[in-house]
Amino acid sequence: MYPPIEEGDHKGAPLRKGVFMLHILISDKLGEAGLAMLDKAADVAYDVKTGLSKEELLAAIPEYDGLIIRSGTQVDADVLAAGSKLKVVGRAGIGVDNVNVEAATKHGVIVMNTPGSNSMATAEQTMALMLAVTRHTVPAHNSLAAGEWNRAQFSGTELYGKVLGIVGFGRIGRLVAERAKAFGMTVLAHDPFVKAEEGTKLGVSLVDLNRVFSQADYLTLHTAVTPETTKMINCPSIKKMKKGVIIINVARGKLIDEAALAEALQDGHVKAAALDVYATEPPPTDNPLLGLPNVLHTPHLGASTAEAQSNVSTQIVGQVLDFLRGKETRNAVNKLP
Repeated sequence: MYPPIEEGDHKGAPLRKGVFMLHILISDKLGEAGLAMLDKAADVAYDVKTGLSKEELLAAIPEYDGLIIRSGTQVDADVLAAGSKLKVVGRAGIGVDNVNVEAATKHGVIVMNTPGSNSMATAEQTMALMLAVTRHTVPAHNSLAAGEWNRAQFSGTELYGKVLGIVGFGRIGRLVAERAKAFGMTVLAHDPFVKAEEGTKLGVSLVDLNRVFSQADYLTLHTAVTPETTKMINCPSIKKMKKGVIIINVARGKLIDEAALAEALQDGHVKAAALDVYATEPPPTDNPLLGLPNVLHTPHLGASTAEAQSNVSTQIVGQVLDFLRGKETRNAVNKLP
């Protein structure tokens, strides 16, 4: 029996006679368009409970058939084991590194994401950070706001004619490449799962990772976190890069060894970095990258546009409902035995 509806909980549309009630927990903020879809679903009751501690999530999860999350909720093995009724975890976004997919498979839970729903927003954020860090936009603004006029101090460089290295040539990487080409950049990309001819269509050279590292004036990351890519930006890989390289990360913080990058920024091997993501979010006050003058920070805003939030919310709600209703499984990242 389901618990009584509390503040922030929703009954959905009036239940039609004979329709089985599905119960869904939304534990991270979800766009209103997705909630509106749930409100219209006659076979759904959903609860919006954000900011749950692990203990609170463990206590709540046994009552739910589905769980919809973003990047904030950690769905570990304990949570999956406690979800006695749980059938699906829907990630409103691309990365599922906050879900123990192996444990989900063991417990018979499908994990699905929403590839493509926020790709444009993330690509645009990448370009925004690339331009801002190159032209010193933030410190120049702060200086002028403080009553100063230091034009010479904030002289920048141009993107035109520079080499952009892209690690990961999926949807977002390709959108970034198209925009970089429009700025007159030469684009090199690395992705072991993409054929060279796919890059040729966009005027991009698919090359090995060492060549990307050694030739890029700008390096941007658009790959998933795996055992192979975790801390791929580290002391050895940074040594392969050009002195003066600029690094942009709007993908996942765990792709970077933050201590190694901080050291390279301080000794000048890396000229600057623009970071939207961190190994731990929010980053602790002792994060070595905080406070460095040549780092531009934003608080994981890659998908934070009205359009992306609407797209991702409706896509994940539609996928979860279709799965729970036995219709189809879309964008699953695991396969049950």
